[in-house]
Amino acid sequence: ACFRLLCSLLIPALFLSGILCVCLVVLLWGIRLWIQQRKKQVLWCAIRTLQKKYKNITCVVYTGDREATGEEIVEGAFRRFNIKLTHPVKFVFLEKRYLVEASLYPHFTLLGQSLGSVFLGWEALLKCVPDIYIDSMGYAFTLPLFKYLGGCRVGCYVHYPTISTDMLSVVRNQATRFNNAAFITNNPLFSKFKLVYYYFFAFMYGLVGSCSDVIMVNSSWTLNHILSLWRAAACTSVVYPPCDVQAFLDIPLEEEESTTEYSIVSISQFRPEKDHPLQIRAFAKLLKEKRLGQQPSLRLILIGGCRNQQDEERVKHLKCLCEELGVSNDVLFRINIPFEELKRHLAEATIGLHTMWNEHFGIGVVECMAAGTVILAHNSGGPKLDIVVPYEGHITGFLAENEDNYAETMAYILSLAPEKRLEIRENARHSVHRFSDQRFEETFLLSVEPLFK
Repeated sequence: ACFRLLCSLLIPALFLSGILCVCLVVLLWGIRLWIQQRKKQVLWCAIRTLQKKYKNITCVVYTGDREATGEEIVEGAFRRFNIKLTHPVKFVFLEKRYLVEASLYPHFTLLGQSLGSVFLGWEALLKCVPDIYIDSMGYAFTLPLFKYLGGCRVGCYVHYPTISTDMLSVVRNQATRFNNAAFITNNPLFSKFKLVYYYFFAFMYGLVGSCSDVIMVNSSWTLNHILSLWRAAACTSVVYPPCDVQAFLDIPLEEEESTTEYSIVSISQFRPEKDHPLQIRAFAKLLKEKRLGQQPSLRLILIGGCRNQQDEERVKHLKCLCEELGVSNDVLFRINIPFEELKRHLAEATIGLHTMWNEHFGIGVVECMAAGTVILAHNSGGPKLDIVVPYEGHITGFLAENEDNYAETMAYILSLAPEKRLEIRENARHSVHRFSDQRFEETFLLSVEPLFK
């Protein structure tokens, strides 16, 4: 009898504890690296746009960059993005950013970061309560905090949904990907637990997201998922991120002359989701076919940034893969290169390569198209729905999904007559004006206008 009583008390307690743990993990999952360049670009463009439109507003930026002064941060934005603000910005420096650093939590990282971010958001609110709060960093769980405790009107710019129906599908189908380890996919119990956890998270994510008065998303792909999860269609709109296309449109676009080498260029950080191994394998297959006696020669140039030691190790593994496939002499790695060198590689390239599955938008894809390469991107996400789409009825690039598709399509692009490739490149260039800074400013102002009424 005592055992039955103990079980009747213990089992519900364990279940409740599990639910609470899941809720804690759910809380503020949206923590990513505090500073990410693309999100910064949207931030500074948004501030500049608001200052132009609303002359008397004071813009406040919460930051954990305590090692830099406000003047240095503004100067860095000018150097990196060529964005000059018309009025001063007030910076609120946060002391607890270390609480959201992944390195602080070797185990249960998401739980640790989520708990840490609660304190960080609370610190921000205590130091400055704004009239309007616009989140551009993906901190969805701060929205109810600022709305209901701070009494602010709140808006957000969503670069990507923290969870999506695609992620649920990956776990449900027990598919191994960079964010779904093999030891989970090989264990039905672990997979079921992760699926339940994802559903809990999706539910909570939808609750906090629906608190927004204004929701802006960066692509049609993101729009579809946010509408499904947050269910706030009336206040949701697509605002394409600002792309510095003008810097690439300066590259002369001329018909190709006879050459002894074609270069294929990839631009992306060396992160697992970018799927550089797919690029190398597809290139090796293409190279094997081209070596049957055809000229000119081919070279794959992988351009990207390394953020930390993990990225550097990833590059070492990629170089080992090149050696295994016998293409080391034909693949060039260019790490953290200056912008001018990036432009030079793009000016000389024939094909721009992109392989990330479900890229939420794809600024690198836009940059390749603006530079005049023939783009070959993944048949999913932003590239499929927004970027590599017909422009005025004309083709702007190509899409592929797997190793064979990529190799075949690269071979097809290289087989085209130079004048045909030039036509595709011109179409692509004309189409990218949709993603300019000016277009961002127009759509951003239309979207945030309800916050200022």
